[in-house]
Amino acid sequence: MITTELKHLNQIRAHGERGYPDECCGLLLGKITEMGKIILEVRETENNWSADGAEYFQMSGSKRNRFTIAPEEMLKVVKEAREKCLEIVGVYHSHPDYRAVPSEFDRAIAWPEYSYIIVSVENGRAGELLSWTLDLDHQFLAEKILTDCKD
Repeated sequence: MITTELKHLNQIRAHGERGYPDECCGLLLGKITEMGKIILEVRETENNWSADGAEYFQMSGSKRNRFTIAPEEMLKVVKEAREKCLEIVGVYHSHPDYRAVPSEFDRAIAWPEYSYIIVSVENGRAGELLSWTLDLDHQFLAEKILTDCKD
């Protein structure tokens, strides 16, 4: 289970719409507790997918259906999160003109400890938004999103 404020989900949706027709991506900062993960900040990042990424992952594609976050950006966010006593609890990205379900590429690059929020963006409009976690068999499981509905 992952808990967040509605404003964070709206920020992800808005980022997906701005990035359309390419995939957008970003990091979820917060805390991990006995009750699950809590998102306290959403950090937008640049989709750094390139031909180098295709070669590294041995998967073809473009920013329209792939994303990567630059290692130096990840390191920068990890350091900033630590300064706030937070950690990266997950990653989000959009699926332009596709459902909010993980692709094989998403599974190939996922880490078990993170949550993965995916927002579907159809014709430039954000729609379905779902969260997923990776089990020890490297399969995605749906993860419940709880919101406090403040915003």
